[in-house]
Amino acid sequence: MGSGGAGPVADLSDRDLLALHVAGDDQAFAELFRRHKDRMWAVALRTVRDPELAADCVQDGFIAAFRRADSFRGDAAVTTWLHRIVVNACLDRLRRRRPTAELPEYELADRHDHHASTEVRLDIQEALAALPEGQRAALVLVDMHAVPVAEAALILGVAEGTIKSRCARGRAALAQHLGLTPGARPVEAH
Repeated sequence: MGSGGAGPVADLSDRDLLALHVAGDDQAFAELFRRHKDRMWAVALRTVRDPELAADCVQDGFIAAFRRADSFRGDAAVTTWLHRIVVNACLDRLRRRRPTAELPEYELADRHDHHASTEVRLDIQEALAALPEGQRAALVLVDMHAVPVAEAALILGVAEGTIKSRCARGRAALAQHLGLTPGARPVEAH
């Protein structure tokens, strides 16, 4: 429960919870964690594609957010601020792990030929691994996690135009690597 008649902590906004945390409330950050852990887990998993590494990234991100809560300026939503911290934790872990992290398989639309779909997933995995980190992060957020361009820009700390160009260059590189013309779809086996 919150203090001073504010009602249950669960009834407060994210901004209010962060302010209470900064002021020393010992329950406020726990509520923020409860609200956002699943979404941050999904972002981390999509970014690093390794459940153990994703768990470490989420932990790193929330510890950083806990410690740096007083740095929240309020110019973005708390969720966007948390996304940025967790994605940065992911990128930091990937950099420490190896220069170009191995990316496990990405899910694709259902295909009739399992063998062919496995080959396509492996080809996409290889193509994603070859992308520069900035392009890969932008594509994972925008194309694979459906984060709006404006929010992805805030998360990665770059301009919206940068996200758009990173996505466009990344898509073109993926298409070239996969032997597709940009905008074309792989031919389905019948």
